[in-house]
Amino acid sequence: MVKQKIAAAPSIRRLPAYLHLVRQAQREGLQYISGTAIAQELNLEPIQVRKDLSITHIMGKPKKGYSVASLIGAIEHFLSWDTTRRAVLIGAGNLGTALLGYQEFQYHGLQVVAAFDVNPEKIGSRIHQVPVFSVETLEQEIPTRGVKTALLTVPSHAAQAITEILIRVGIEGIWNFTKAKLRVPDTMVVQKEDLSSGYALFCVMMQARQLESYSSS
Repeated sequence: MVKQKIAAAPSIRRLPAYLHLVRQAQREGLQYISGTAIAQELNLEPIQVRKDLSITHIMGKPKKGYSVASLIGAIEHFLSWDTTRRAVLIGAGNLGTALLGYQEFQYHGLQVVAAFDVNPEKIGSRIHQVPVFSVETLEQEIPTRGVKTALLTVPSHAAQAITEILIRVGIEGIWNFTKAKLRVPDTMVVQKEDLSSGYALFCVMMQARQLESYSSS
């Protein structure tokens, strides 16, 4: 299953967009939705949509398409969003605070139960109802909270040292928002979220659009 998910990474990245669209169809009272309709809404080819959805093992019906309720369930189950994943967040700065306030996580099964920081003004407070503890108490607090996942939003120079602690306390997966390339055991899952890469692509696309507009004027 892990190898399948890794191999299908581009398809997996599109599944949340499909899920958002199909949930909207459900709110509108639709019982079925076609792959063609999904493709038109997201500017994709219908064959790509069917290929992407096939990794969830859902089957559509001829002339009807996919059952909306079944498709929602299939995508959520494939992404493990139908179960609760308890997590901690390390680094309650601007980005960490924004992530704590991101309400969509509750629809994705992610529940951040504690945050950790070095700022005395934040320690002992709550950010978006999540209690904030001192980073110095990581080894004492994490084992008591039944978590296997950590969101890492500390300064890059501190990322590896924090990771070493997370390894010791039994964290199995890190969502890494730092620029650091973490050294971890092969058994640990690390997903690096590079916001600058997304912005770089956006900038190139904007530049191309401006050049296109200039050449056509």
